[in-house]
Amino acid sequence: MREEKKETIESRKVANFGGLADILFPFLLPIKGVAWIGEKIKEAAEAEFTDKSKVQEELLKLQMLFDMDEISEKEFKKKEEKLIEKFEMIKKYEEEKMG
Repeated sequence: MREEKKETIESRKVANFGGLADILFPFLLPIKGVAWIGEKIKEAAEAEFTDKSKVQEELLKLQMLFDMDEISEKEFKKKEEKLIEKFEMIKKYEEEKMG
C-alpha cells in the first residue's frame, strides 16, 4: 500500500512539473501540439495498416467475384497472392511488436 501511495506522489510531482514547464516555456506548447497530432496520425495509420479483418473481407469479395465469373482465374490468383502477402506482413508486424 505504501508503494502505491509513493507512486502516486511521484506521478503527481511529474505531472505538476509538466504543468510548470508549460508555464515557464510556453513557446514549447505548439511543438507539443504538433507532436501530439503526429502521434495520433501514426496511431490511426498503424490501426489501418494492421487491420486483418479488412484483408479477410477483401479476400472474400475476391472469391465472390471469381465464383460469379466476374474475374478470370489468372486475375484472381494475382490479387489473392497480394492479399495473402499483405495478411502475412500484418501477422509478422504484430508478432514483432509483441516482442
